[in-house]
Amino acid sequence: MIKRIPGLGKAAVALRRLYDWIGTLVHRPFGVLILALFFFIEAIVILPAGPILVLFCSERPKRSFYYAFIATIASVLGGIAAYHIGFYVWELAGQKIVSFVTTQQKFDYLCLQYQMHQSKAILIAGLTPLPYKIITLTAGFCRLSLIPFIMCSLIIRSARLFLIATIMFIWGTSIKDHIDRYFNSLVALFIALLLGILFIII
Repeated sequence: MIKRIPGLGKAAVALRRLYDWIGTLVHRPFGVLILALFFFIEAIVILPAGPILVLFCSERPKRSFYYAFIATIASVLGGIAAYHIGFYVWELAGQKIVSFVTTQQKFDYLCLQYQMHQSKAILIAGLTPLPYKIITLTAGFCRLSLIPFIMCSLIIRSARLFLIATIMFIWGTSIKDHIDRYFNSLVALFIALLLGILFIII
């Protein structure tokens, strides 16, 4: 079925090659650094790093919690970097950006609400499908308190990533078999989810 959709077949082949290539990195000395780099960047730009953690854990299920720990630390560090990017973007072009999206009064009101309910907002948003980079960049843009932001980021990222690690630790081998068997269908689902997220953001 995936081959009938224009361009999707080629995308599936390209992703399969990327999947197999990343799978080889898991067993190399610098593999953990690649994992950390993915999650650091994922906190700043649109880069779905979750499947990378699943791949690492499926290759070596017994190290799932170690991979989750590395991913969590790298993700939070990336979140801190994204926070500062959002902070300084506001300094450079914040007024112009706001004028394209909404009025200054509405923006100030939204930021005030974000600041007043910072912890709840970050924790709730972290449990939704919203990309983490939306939380990190807007936190800096709205000048949230840095330390509570870091603590909440640590909670939401560790909760999500260690949940993945737990699942992979228990069922990693069988999950890998299912990924290999239904790879094309998973690609179609992944692309649909990615387009849905982009639609929500834009």
